[in-house]
Parts: sequence; C-alpha cells; structure tokens
Amino acid sequence: MKPQKAKKEQEFYLVSELADNLRVSDMTIYRYIKAGKIKAYKIGKEFRIDKREFNNFLNKVKTK
Repeated sequence: MKPQKAKKEQEFYLVSELADNLRVSDMTIYRYIKAGKIKAYKIGKEFRIDKREFNNFLNKVKTK
C-alpha cells in the first residue's frame, strides 16, 4: 500500500491577531470584513481569517 499524503492544514487568524499584527484596532478589521476587503469565516460569534486570504489582502493594499 502507498502511504497517504498528509493534507495540508489551513491556518487561520483571529481578528485580534490581525489587529495586533497590523497595529490597528479590532474594529478596523471588522470594518474590512464587512466591506469585503478581507474574506472571513464566521464561527459562532467570532470570525476566522484564512492565512492565504490575509496575504492576498496585504498584496492588494501594498504600495508600489
């Protein structure tokens, strides 16, 4: 039998982790989510942001 490849686990950030990383308030991250600038998953009352989605967001707002 061939060994099965392990599936790559998705990594997620909490709103507070992104806010700390970007040095903005939690409310700013919530506004970005509501405006559609950052795509997020809502689990219960909390949001989770995929690491790749966050990197896409950073690439969009990067200055030239």
